[in-house]
Amino acid sequence: MASTVQGLAYQAFGLQIFSEFPLPELPLAEEPGLNGSVAVIRGELAARWEAIPKITPSVGVLGREVMFEVKGKAVFSVQDGIRITVDPAAGADMDSVRLYILGSCMGVLLMQKQILPLHGSALVLNNRAYALVGQSGAGKSTLASYLMEQGHLMLSDDVIPVIVQDGQPFAVPGYPQQKLWQQSLDYMGMNSSGYRPLFERETKFAVPVHDRFQKEPLPLAGIFELAVSAENGPVTVEPINGMERFHTLYNHTYQKAMIDRTGIREWHFGMLASFMNRLPVYRITRPQQGFSAPQQSALIYDTIKPKTEEG
Repeated sequence: MASTVQGLAYQAFGLQIFSEFPLPELPLAEEPGLNGSVAVIRGELAARWEAIPKITPSVGVLGREVMFEVKGKAVFSVQDGIRITVDPAAGADMDSVRLYILGSCMGVLLMQKQILPLHGSALVLNNRAYALVGQSGAGKSTLASYLMEQGHLMLSDDVIPVIVQDGQPFAVPGYPQQKLWQQSLDYMGMNSSGYRPLFERETKFAVPVHDRFQKEPLPLAGIFELAVSAENGPVTVEPINGMERFHTLYNHTYQKAMIDRTGIREWHFGMLASFMNRLPVYRITRPQQGFSAPQQSALIYDTIKPKTEEG
């Protein structure tokens, strides 16, 4: 069905995406996606939105369909892991609508396809993927940008698709773009005038990274949760052990609120349990003030060094 959509075919999240909406951030698809194909189409959703059972005023769920409304922008339907239908509001800014297609809609769609979407950035260090997760403001994108400046490729920003093969988790590439706040650009000495502001986020910018993008999946070798301390202490790293690792990954699952709302808790638990024991998880804590990406990077290098030396 997806291939019959009148539009271009793009590649992202291991998917071949046939879209009626231009998605200029994404590379064009040269071959079928590792995780299959999906269609992004325009459609009239008013009647379905009115009828679908609501679990919140802005979210409806019925079977394998999740719908949500963003006032002034669009109503979205994500169905069966194969189709996203968009009904834009009159006069809606399509840059904004596109953010929801590539963010919230894709997060739900990946879960429908039983692909774990982590919320964070993934980088390539010594031919392995490492994920940076953390709450908003923890500095994920800033640290990712600093690591890229040190020569490391970016694998995904914001949504990290994770698949499991024979008990080994793999991180799948997202698309070659970073979203950076003005402060991060300032830290990195980058001039914001060369980048496009994201809609309604005039101080957050879309930064293309085509020349620093990892295009193939890689084994996910570790996860670093970034935390911020109100105290002005040193940057520290510590392992996260036992069931706390499970809670860490649960908390950093993209669109985690949809896990119970869509009845996939059992699948989500089994997914995490299938690789939890072989994936090291760490917490890096930095002081609230100041630019600490060099110290954080040094701790990451030191932490993964034994694995690197093992080859």
